Amino acid sequence: MEQLDKLKILSENMDVDEESPSSIHNNCEILKKSGQYPDVTFAKLPGGGTIPLLKTMVSSICEKNCNYCAFRSGRDIRRATFSPDELADTFLSMVNKNIVKGLFLSSGILGKGIFSQDRIIATAEILRVKKKFQGYLHLKVMPGAEKDQIKELMKYADRVSINLEAPNPERLSTLAPKKDFFNEIFTRLKWMYEIKTEEETKGVWKNRWPSISTQFVVGPANENDRELIQSTSYLFNNYKLARVYFMAFSPVLNTPFENISPENPIREHRLYQASYLLRDYGFQATEFIFDQSGKLALDADPKTIWANEKLLHSPLEINAATFQDLLRIPGIGPKRATLIISYRKRNRIKTMGDLTRLGISCTKTGSYILVNGKKLERQLKLF
Repeated sequence: MEQLDKLKILSENMDVDEESPSSIHNNCEILKKSGQYPDVTFAKLPGGGTIPLLKTMVSSICEKNCNYCAFRSGRDIRRATFSPDELADTFLSMVNKNIVKGLFLSSGILGKGIFSQDRIIATAEILRVKKKFQGYLHLKVMPGAEKDQIKELMKYADRVSINLEAPNPERLSTLAPKKDFFNEIFTRLKWMYEIKTEEETKGVWKNRWPSISTQFVVGPANENDRELIQSTSYLFNNYKLARVYFMAFSPVLNTPFENISPENPIREHRLYQASYLLRDYGFQATEFIFDQSGKLALDADPKTIWANEKLLHSPLEINAATFQDLLRIPGIGPKRATLIISYRKRNRIKTMGDLTRLGISCTKTGSYILVNGKKLERQLKLF
């Protein structure tokens, strides 16, 4: 089998924990339409912007039988396996053609995760040590991997991740009957954090340990948003994850979940918004407002829902609000809150014009703030 044929098989149906914007680099779009290469994923970078990634696997053969997964054991599909050298060479040929700049590498689970993990490590070592690749590597930790393997993997990565898939063992048993939530998966996440916080960085890529992330499957296990947000909050607070990803379920033919309806993508979007509020805005899991079934509202973002209950009748004075208070106001994020604090050291905010100069939308924020002790809509009549 040709290497590009393998790549197409291995990249098809992958659920990657990266977000892709709608705009695609022209060169990549042309190559995708030609059918020569698999789809390119555009991952968001921490400082803004995106990077084109090849998302692929060492092998699509898997000994697990996860009920939602296209690669579950026993499913009748074409499968393929790369050797580490083949995969490194194929990836670098795409880098040299300016198709991708980074790699997201996972695998089906073989040899209780240990065999698959060795293959991922070997590929990363070839890229970093033998081929001197300087770009982005997101490497997956396999359920069942040994701690020494995880440490070796982390030496080469910009980001590492292991998918919890579900917020608790009960939900995971519905998704993946052969996976052990604590012994196979969560323990590995703890080891990643221990390595990152306790081990020296000598010999580590860029002299710093990689960031850590995880992903939840949303929908088919009947988990509610409260469960997902509580788990996300716990992971941010205790294991300092860089990101928590959410994958809205979409049914795959010839799996036990093929007749389950796809999850509403808006629910996925609301969960992402909630996760940013937890990570960047100082929100606690207990502050979110859920319906009786434990779900977030779909018709408005969770910050606006919170503000409508807490600030609509008790708006914040824009000239006195603390940085953390400012972050609670719809339309104001960390950058705008910093600008407001800086501006107030020199001038008092008095008018709509002052807000506009600070890049603040009066339409979004007006109902939740006071300017010089007055609601903005009252002041509008004066200007």
